[in-house]
Amino acid sequence: MVKLKNYNVVLKHFVLLLTFTFLISCVEKKYVVTKIEGKEIGITSTNSEVAEFENFIKPYREKIDKDLGVVLATAPEIIDKNGEWQTPMGNFLADITFDKANKVFQLRENKSVDLCVLNHGGIRTIISKGDLTARNAYEIMPFENSAVVVALKGEQVFEIVKYIISEKKPHPLKGMTFTIDKENQPKAILIGGIPLDYTKTYYVATSDYLSYGNDNMLFFKKGIQKYDLEYKLRTIIIDYFKENKVITANKDIRINKE
Repeated sequence: MVKLKNYNVVLKHFVLLLTFTFLISCVEKKYVVTKIEGKEIGITSTNSEVAEFENFIKPYREKIDKDLGVVLATAPEIIDKNGEWQTPMGNFLADITFDKANKVFQLRENKSVDLCVLNHGGIRTIISKGDLTARNAYEIMPFENSAVVVALKGEQVFEIVKYIISEKKPHPLKGMTFTIDKENQPKAILIGGIPLDYTKTYYVATSDYLSYGNDNMLFFKKGIQKYDLEYKLRTIIIDYFKENKVITANKDIRINKE
């Protein structure tokens, strides 16, 4: 009679070996980057390739140039960035941002904007005397920043005042006025002509960039609520140009120093 005991043991081991091998082969392999190589590929290798590329983008460039070059308004005088605590350019941008943001905010939330604060460094150029186009708006505000409204307590509005004094920069401001006394302290802080109420909630229009506390405007991070108006600051400028054929800036005093 044939003895199958040893044969069965060998068969079992063979099956286990096949199973283990199959499982190992199914495990996902992990690859590690050991070397990175690169080379420069020129896009101006031949005149024919350049000409082909230029011909491809030509209609798009011409369309953009045409749209950006349409005269929308005229500035009878230069609106510059010169000033210690406020500038014509800063006043202009704060005024139109306040007004445009307020209209959207009222329609969406049935609330009104109390003041507007922007940053002086965000103004990239001035408005020159003469015709104004959409291209000018892109030069003034080349960034993709949008208008937002942040709900702040009166305490944080007071922090805005302290921030402006400490920064010593003419940050665009609308809706708030105050005086800096001889000790470099603020007084007579008015919001819409009414004394600052530290217990009240104020709605402050600004840019989405600043609303995250950038440029050290950390008071915005303490906001109770934030409303994205989905309205780019650049578009605000373009819309204002379209609606007002003669562009001027208010030169009223918003921050006074004794």
